[in-house]
Amino acid sequence: MRVRYRLTKSLIMLPAMLAAVAALGQSRNLHLDNYTVPVAKKGALVGKLHDQYGVLSRRPMLEDTSGLFMISKKGELRLRKKQSIPADAPGFQYTVTVLNGNSRERFTLVRDDFHRNKVVAHRGAFKNNAGSENSLTSLKDAIRIGCEGSEFDVWLSADGVPVLSHDPHIGGKSVEETPLAELQQIKLKNGDRVPTFEEYILEAMKQNNTRMVLELKPSKTGRAIELTQACYDLVRKYQCQAWMLYISFDYNICKKLVELDPFAKVAYLNGDKSPAELKADHIWGLDYSFKVIDKDISILQAAKKAGVTTNIWTVNDPADMDRYLKAGVDYLTTNEPEILLEKVK
Repeated sequence: MRVRYRLTKSLIMLPAMLAAVAALGQSRNLHLDNYTVPVAKKGALVGKLHDQYGVLSRRPMLEDTSGLFMISKKGELRLRKKQSIPADAPGFQYTVTVLNGNSRERFTLVRDDFHRNKVVAHRGAFKNNAGSENSLTSLKDAIRIGCEGSEFDVWLSADGVPVLSHDPHIGGKSVEETPLAELQQIKLKNGDRVPTFEEYILEAMKQNNTRMVLELKPSKTGRAIELTQACYDLVRKYQCQAWMLYISFDYNICKKLVELDPFAKVAYLNGDKSPAELKADHIWGLDYSFKVIDKDISILQAAKKAGVTTNIWTVNDPADMDRYLKAGVDYLTTNEPEILLEKVK
C-alpha cells in the first residue's frame, strides 16, 4: 500500500515537476530600469537588468553594435571601463542584444542629450505656431523651440490603432467608433491630418532632446486596457523607452503600465491620490491641475519627500509659472512654452 501511495503521489506531482523543469529554459520578461547613456563619463552605469519579479539578473550579451557596453556580474549594463560617449559623437542610438532564456531581448540606448528645463508643451507647441494641436507639426515645433517634453493625447480607433486626438470626437466623428482610414481623411489646421501614435514615435525618435509625454485617454467604450497594451506594444516594437513618459486620468491605465513595465515613468492626472498612495502603487509621478495644487500647495513637498515627481497643468499665466517654479515643481505643462522657456533660461 505504501509503495502504491508513493507511486500515485509521484504521478500526481509529475506535471508540476515537468513544468518547473521546462520553465528553467524559458524566458522571463526582462526590463531595463534606464535607457539613457550619460555623456563624457567613462565606464558610466546605464541601467540595471531586472526580470518581471524584480530580481536583478545577469544575462549574456549577444550583440553590441557599438562595442562600447558590457554587463557586469551584478546585472548592470554600463559603458566599458575606458569607454565614454562624447557630446559630439556621430549618432545617438546604440543597440545591445541580451540572451534571455530561449529568446533574445533587444534594448535601444540613447545618448542623454534630453533637455531638463521643466517645460512640457501641451498638445505640442501649437498655440503660437502654424500647426494643429496633437499633430506632427506641433511635435516638431516643440522640438524646435527646445521643450523638455511634448504632451499628446491618444485614443484607440475602431480598428484598434492608437491615434492622436484630445477630444473623443474629431471632425464630427467618434474616434473610438471610426476606423483609421476615415479619421485620417479629416483635415486639421494648416493641412495637418490625424496622426497615429506610431507616426509620432518615428518622428520623435529622429532626435534626442525632447521626450514624448503620452496621455492615454479613459475609454468611452471599455477599451482602456486594450489601448494601454496597444501603446505599450508600439513602445516595445520601436524600443523608444528612453523618450517615453506616460500620463492618464484612469488609474487602472497607470497601474497596467507599471505592470507591463515596472520602470515606466507613469504619472497620474486626476488629483485624488496622495503622494504616499502613488508611491505605494509604484506610480512615478503626480500630474495635477493647478486648481488641485492651489488648494494645498504643500502636496509638492509631500511628493518630493515620497520620491514622487510633480507636474502641474495647464499653466499659462506668467505669474503662476513663477510661483510654481519657486515652489520647486519638477515640470509645468503649458500652452505657452515660449514664455516658460524664457523663465527657465
